[in-house]
Amino acid sequence: MGIVAIILIIVLLVALFSVQNAAPVAISFLLWEFQASLAIVIFLCVLAGVTIGVTAMIVIRMKKTGRRKRVSPGGSGNTLP
Repeated sequence: MGIVAIILIIVLLVALFSVQNAAPVAISFLLWEFQASLAIVIFLCVLAGVTIGVTAMIVIRMKKTGRRKRVSPGGSGNTLP
């Protein structure tokens, strides 16, 4: 329950920050250039960070789970067929 509260607080802070910084800004990436609201840019950056973090966490957990399944219960390091 504590993690949910922390996530909600972070989401509220990002939302407040985005609303207060809603001025249009010029975005350029390689040869691509456009104007967007700073709030949208902030939201997309936070969304990209969360997506990367969750993906990394899932991959790490899958690797750990895979290692546990391959090791025998005796802990001798022998792999199961």
